[in-house]
Amino acid sequence: MDYRIEHDSMGEVKVPTDKYWGAQTERSHENFLIGVGIETMPREITRALGILKKAAAIANHELRPDKMTDEKCSIISQVCDEVISGSLNDHFPLVVWQTGSGTQSNMNANEVIANRGNELACKKLLHPNDDINMSQSSNDTFPTAMHISAVLALEDRVIPSVEELITTFRRLEAENEGIVKSGRTHLQDATPIKFSQEISGWRTSLEKDKKMILAACEELKELALGGTAVGTGLNAPKGFAEKAAAAVGSLTGKNFRTSPNKFHSLTSKDEIVFAHGALKALAADMMKIANDVRWLASGPRDGLGEIFIPENEPGSSIMPGKVNPTQCEQVTMVAVQVMGNDVTVGMAASQGNFELNVFMPVCAYNFLQSARLLAESIRSFNKNCAIGIRANKEKMHHNLYNSLMLVTALNPYIGYENSAKTAKKAFKDNISLKEACVELGFLTAEKFDEVFHPEEMV
Repeated sequence: MDYRIEHDSMGEVKVPTDKYWGAQTERSHENFLIGVGIETMPREITRALGILKKAAAIANHELRPDKMTDEKCSIISQVCDEVISGSLNDHFPLVVWQTGSGTQSNMNANEVIANRGNELACKKLLHPNDDINMSQSSNDTFPTAMHISAVLALEDRVIPSVEELITTFRRLEAENEGIVKSGRTHLQDATPIKFSQEISGWRTSLEKDKKMILAACEELKELALGGTAVGTGLNAPKGFAEKAAAAVGSLTGKNFRTSPNKFHSLTSKDEIVFAHGALKALAADMMKIANDVRWLASGPRDGLGEIFIPENEPGSSIMPGKVNPTQCEQVTMVAVQVMGNDVTVGMAASQGNFELNVFMPVCAYNFLQSARLLAESIRSFNKNCAIGIRANKEKMHHNLYNSLMLVTALNPYIGYENSAKTAKKAFKDNISLKEACVELGFLTAEKFDEVFHPEEMV
């Protein structure tokens, strides 16, 4: 491999000639051999750094045109567009497990943008610190990248997938409106419910989750950029924070704004914790929905068997013909991963000391993994399972009329205690509720038929 010599404040470093990164990136690349090639800094963060570096250049060009010239701003913007597109991803090799402030990833962006820009300009036009990092510090750029990437992940990936599943459930509600089935509580038979009502519970859970995620996004749209090293804004011109945030908003189409208190923004990750809590709520609801679906589809002969779900692939290497609820299983695995990530995000956020939190990379890594997994998991579940759910009307009818909890309809006529005796006798003697009620002398057969209408119990 061919190398070139780069230097930083600590001296000279050999860097591969085919890479745009510089000395500080190379030092991190050599010193943090932890998860290399596997747990790379999330590309959502890389993209967000491209967005904020372009926004910073635009703001600096307006406020410091003598330093951020037309030529510099134009070249930086051009390279940042390449970073945003992902075409320079091979030049961002650093792992999550580095300095807790994300300094080395910030410098990775500064060096790549500067060196690529100098290549385009055919001269030494840009300096990583003086130009790309102008009016900034790693301490305000990395939390800004966290918020930008979080909002884009939630609004552009998670919310659309949730909306797709909501649409599917709304259609299923309409299609199954007239079907009455046995309800279940404590995994035991309960009073009747319409299948459409059961589905409406799933839909409303997702609608609530969507509302909470969008509420969390509003807090995430406050940006730390402009706080520089400790929140005072040292070396940033007056108005930089506001103009940089406005530029981020313009570049993303989102209502980003500057944080009113940068001392809070640098050290507290409470907005990330709150937003991940909304993701955990979504994960919890998806766990419940997936479990409901696989229980209802269990069988095909020895389970509940009240719904049919798509058969996507063989389910066993030894049992011919077996088909499993695999989409439900991937959802439940994703759900527990997100719940585990929530612990990490919360613990990382609790570790801010004085003017900075130094657990930011692991916080961002887990947050973005949760958002990505949920978005992809929900879309897969919708496409490969939910849209194909069909009611097994015959089995639902059989289970409904075989349920002893229909005896609840008799409470107004024979009382709670006599109803309990009726249910217990029917179960013990393996007879119908009607037969038990008549044998016990609580109602005549004719009166039983007059008052007993399960479809009216919903």
